[in-house]
Amino acid sequence: MLTNWLKIALINYKKNWLSTFINLFGLTVGLTGFMLILMNWNDEESFERWNPKRENMYYFQTYHKKENSYGNNISIPMARRAKEVIPGVQDYVLFNGSGIGLKMSTKDKTIYQQDGMTSTESFFDFFPFKLIAGSYKNALKGGNVIVLSTTAAKNLFGRTNVAGESIKFDNHNYIVTAVYELPKGNTQVKPEFIINPVDQIKNDEKNWGNFNYACLFMLKKGTDPLMVQQRFRKDVLEYRASLESGSAGLTVQQYLDLYGPTDSLLTPWDQVKLHAKASWFGFPDFKTLMILFTLSVLIVVLSAINFINLKTAQASQRAKEIGVRKAIGSTKSSLVLQFLLETFVICMTSYLLSLALTELLLPSFNKFYDKEMKMDDWHIFFYSFLMVIMVTLIAGLIPAMYLSNFKAIETLKGNFARSKHGVWLRNGILTLQLVISSFFIICGLIVNKQVEYMMNKDLGYSGKQIMMINFNENNAKPWLKYERLKTEMRKIPGVTDISYGEAVPGSGRSSSSNIDFMDKSIQGQHGSMDYDYLKFINVKLKKGRWLDPNLSSDTINNVLVNEAFVRKFGWKDEDALKNEIKPGFDIKNYKIVGIVKDFNIRNLKTEIEPIVFFHYRETQWKRFNVYNIQLKIDPNDIAGTVKRIKTYWQNKVEPGYPFDYYFLDQKFAKTFEAYQKQQTLFAILNAMVLMVALLGLFALSSLMIEQKLKDVAIRKTLGASDHTLIFGLTRQFLWIAVIAVLISIPICYYLMNEWLKDFAYRIDMPAWPFIASFLVLLGLTFAVVSIKAYKATKVNLVKYLKYE
Repeated sequence: MLTNWLKIALINYKKNWLSTFINLFGLTVGLTGFMLILMNWNDEESFERWNPKRENMYYFQTYHKKENSYGNNISIPMARRAKEVIPGVQDYVLFNGSGIGLKMSTKDKTIYQQDGMTSTESFFDFFPFKLIAGSYKNALKGGNVIVLSTTAAKNLFGRTNVAGESIKFDNHNYIVTAVYELPKGNTQVKPEFIINPVDQIKNDEKNWGNFNYACLFMLKKGTDPLMVQQRFRKDVLEYRASLESGSAGLTVQQYLDLYGPTDSLLTPWDQVKLHAKASWFGFPDFKTLMILFTLSVLIVVLSAINFINLKTAQASQRAKEIGVRKAIGSTKSSLVLQFLLETFVICMTSYLLSLALTELLLPSFNKFYDKEMKMDDWHIFFYSFLMVIMVTLIAGLIPAMYLSNFKAIETLKGNFARSKHGVWLRNGILTLQLVISSFFIICGLIVNKQVEYMMNKDLGYSGKQIMMINFNENNAKPWLKYERLKTEMRKIPGVTDISYGEAVPGSGRSSSSNIDFMDKSIQGQHGSMDYDYLKFINVKLKKGRWLDPNLSSDTINNVLVNEAFVRKFGWKDEDALKNEIKPGFDIKNYKIVGIVKDFNIRNLKTEIEPIVFFHYRETQWKRFNVYNIQLKIDPNDIAGTVKRIKTYWQNKVEPGYPFDYYFLDQKFAKTFEAYQKQQTLFAILNAMVLMVALLGLFALSSLMIEQKLKDVAIRKTLGASDHTLIFGLTRQFLWIAVIAVLISIPICYYLMNEWLKDFAYRIDMPAWPFIASFLVLLGLTFAVVSIKAYKATKVNLVKYLKYE
């Protein structure tokens, strides 16, 4: 019996080769997209699975109700008090820096080792990396010790058994206490070396408001993290507010509301990569991943819809076969099993083809996402095969039930075509298919428009030909280094201007504090700078004046602010210039002497923050944080000038260190990369959807028009024109396209409006994508169907009328 079923299936595949090809093509494309997106999701979810202690590790975040914002930092006294007073907290580890580079020396070699990290001494209690040499006990205790990865140990010593060896950097000797091997599994914490910033911790351990650290808490087994969050608010946040609110003349609640944070949030460590509200290790983007996964599933759904439609449309070709088989004793269940088998063969063939295609496309997909994914996870095969089974059941069962319900006596008489059930089923499913197609067209156009808007938006500054060089070498007085270089590097041919700024567009670096005015306080970014920095990057002055190097007050207690700063305080421009503010970085008041136009320093997804600009010599600790020099280059010889600057830097400024530079406009452009990738993926998925949908529409219309060739012949004999016949054959499909677009419009409007809410700078919802979708889908539907309709008008009349 099974052999006969397979023979019948092969005969039907060959007879309806176009439908077979379209089903194979659609399912293969859909399953390939599904597997690639699933692999990416699985890779993102796999972070930190290597760590056996992850189940009790929680990443700390803060929440400020007034600002409705999440933070990802903590102060040392807050972390220490949490361990002391909250019963469920077993331990904590703090991070202060990552991606650190240091010039290290041994007896025989000097190298610049990158990708280091600073951490407190409990690091290895949280991250049990494989120990290669030495001991983790007291490995990070004290300020003159360092722990190396196997890579760093080989770079420095050429071997890994180097525990007890000495390394020199920052004019101090450090002892290697341990060597570890980084885990092979995905992790966000993968330092090549680790040091404990003991001196900095001593300076910060009594400062409750110094939120300079990322924190992981280890909870005792069985502890409820929600309980810890509640206790943290009461025993840590309110305790801190009680210490500091009295001197400000505020109640505890007023202090919390004004300065924050008002609450805390603990996220399981293995969920931070995708689900954290804010992260020190990178911006989580689960929403985009879910959108792409949903779209990949929709493509598979479209393929299943094609299968259902084509199978029901072929009913006329299978009706007499079913009638004969029922007449000789076939049961309904055996017919259903036969049709399910036919569907399963197609689905399994598509599955095998999609596995090969996925393997073929994986290198390009890895390059696109900058990953090293492999098809070696059973989850990929399991879930994709599960999808095949679901498609088999859905795409096979509906037409199987429909075909097996034919009455033998009616089909043998040729009366099966009189039933309207098949027509309603096909039309309903075709409408769903075109709704999905319309959805993709509309959403694709809106995504493109938003990305285009972001790419073309006036950023409020100009970074063209501005080259920024980061300082790598530690210097006791970095501001003096900058001032010396500012004088000397002007002599390099091609350098037209030089300046320094802390708040650099696209750099990702930031520093902020509370800024007070009378009884009101806001959180503001710091913009320490040279006098001419804002003019250097072509920021526009809105009101007041620039800082003047000839006025001593402009170095001591005068500042500039941006428009966002003025708005945040609720002032008018004239009022701002009359006021004095007290930033959290100093005890004295500062007078606002100018207001500059807003400009973006982060990206266009986030709102422009309030910034206060002041000279870098303004405060003692700010001048110690001067970290770059920026040069404006003659556009006529950029390559030559860069080469001369590099030679000068590596020979006379920081020999032995990498030449760490970039151009401001190129760096800021990188903030668009994620959205450009989304745009590219959406465009690819859009093309796949339309291709699958239109091929299915063409095959379906071909089958349905073939069933009407006798009617066409009769009407043509009676004098109907080709134009009338083509319109008559395509009208049904055009109405379905119109209905589909009308259904998709409110769905698209709601979903895209939700997507646009994530952008601080967004387009207004445009009407033209909805109109364009209507016209495009209508045009494509007519074009696809009219091809077959036109051929139908050229039928051989004798062939269809000779028996009439």
